[in-house]
Amino acid sequence: MNISLLSVFPELYDTFLKTSLMQRASEKKLVHYDVDSFFSYVLPKERIDAPTFGHGAGMLIKPEVIEKAIENKENCYGKAYKIFFSPQGKKLNQPLLKQIVQNAQKTNHLMLIASRYEGMDDRVEEVYADLVVSVGDFVLLAGDLPAMMMLEGFVRLLPGVVGRQESVEKESFSGPFVDYPEFTAPVTWHGLEVPEVIRSGNHGAIQEWQQEKAAEKTVKKHFSWLVSSLLTEHQKKLARKYIPHHYIALMHDQIILPHQQVGTTSVTSLDIHDIARSARTFGLKNYFIVTPLLDQQRIVERLLDFWKVGEGVEYNQHRHQAVRTVELVDHLEQAIEAIEKKEGKKPLVIATSARYHDEHFGEKIITYSDQNKVWENDRPVLLLFGTGHGIAPRVLEQCDFLLTPVEGFSDFNHLSVRSAVAIILDRWLGINPKVLDKV
Repeated sequence: MNISLLSVFPELYDTFLKTSLMQRASEKKLVHYDVDSFFSYVLPKERIDAPTFGHGAGMLIKPEVIEKAIENKENCYGKAYKIFFSPQGKKLNQPLLKQIVQNAQKTNHLMLIASRYEGMDDRVEEVYADLVVSVGDFVLLAGDLPAMMMLEGFVRLLPGVVGRQESVEKESFSGPFVDYPEFTAPVTWHGLEVPEVIRSGNHGAIQEWQQEKAAEKTVKKHFSWLVSSLLTEHQKKLARKYIPHHYIALMHDQIILPHQQVGTTSVTSLDIHDIARSARTFGLKNYFIVTPLLDQQRIVERLLDFWKVGEGVEYNQHRHQAVRTVELVDHLEQAIEAIEKKEGKKPLVIATSARYHDEHFGEKIITYSDQNKVWENDRPVLLLFGTGHGIAPRVLEQCDFLLTPVEGFSDFNHLSVRSAVAIILDRWLGINPKVLDKV
């Protein structure tokens, strides 16, 4: 594999390419590095950059300089798979690295173009880039460090570079789970002991322990990666063990009414059925309906009896499975007490709202990517949903967290509560594959 690197400062790569696997790959003739400077393609003392048009600050590398460099390398090694680097590029991850290897192997020539200053003329990427890569949502001085990061990940995936191919195939982010913990001698260090099962010699037990620990670590620390992967039923089952038990409560009490009054709202059968289906789909343990009104309770109890123990059981088994998770309670505290009795721990309460409350809640406000922040408390979770015009402020203030509102790119924000529940549960607990790697 020929690898061309184009940079303003090629000397940055001298030590990097002579280190560890990078050098070993070259010595084995698995790769050939060609590092060149953009200054090689201008006359002595001629600038490689020029000011940007308009009012932008800084300098851009001239497009004709990059053109000459690319064409020179392709004349030497043939057509290349060309990669540029930018914060606006495609986020680098393990599946993308595998795709890059496959594409580069087709031409046997990988070219990395690292810009500096304010970057390069945008037309260069438009004409030449096969891929623009980002290593994260931050800005560096140049593309050289991203190029090195990508190159190290790339080279270790080439056949023959790493001694044991198994260590490459089973590493973190090659599948839905990250790596399990590993240990070496001594058995006890700083009061911490290597788990007995790892020292047992029982390969079956060791493999089971490794799978369990990989699933646990992924759920607790890399949940966003897990839910972006395509999962088998076995992998879902493993992950479920480490996701805290979740509950929801639909508030018909302590609700904001028209003219900012606080009171109660009526229960609707549609909310019971549809929210029960969402709760069952996303694995919630119970769906509490909160109303202190006796006439409303009688209506709900009659409906629940029909689907839990009455004719509805045989009429529609799926509806029965969903509705049997529903429980009727007089007030929110009763739901919290029921969860604490079942779990042995008081739940963390997360409220939802259609409005932002930044000035009152501060650090209590969380996004749909903050599962780790909640789950590190090792407690069950109760999600609150409001009817009417939303949950009363005094209830929100008592909650542990408040989720940001569900909103789109419009000025309309009046979802039905059953729609909001489905969307929020999907964002918080749903699987949304972005990586269609083989499972």
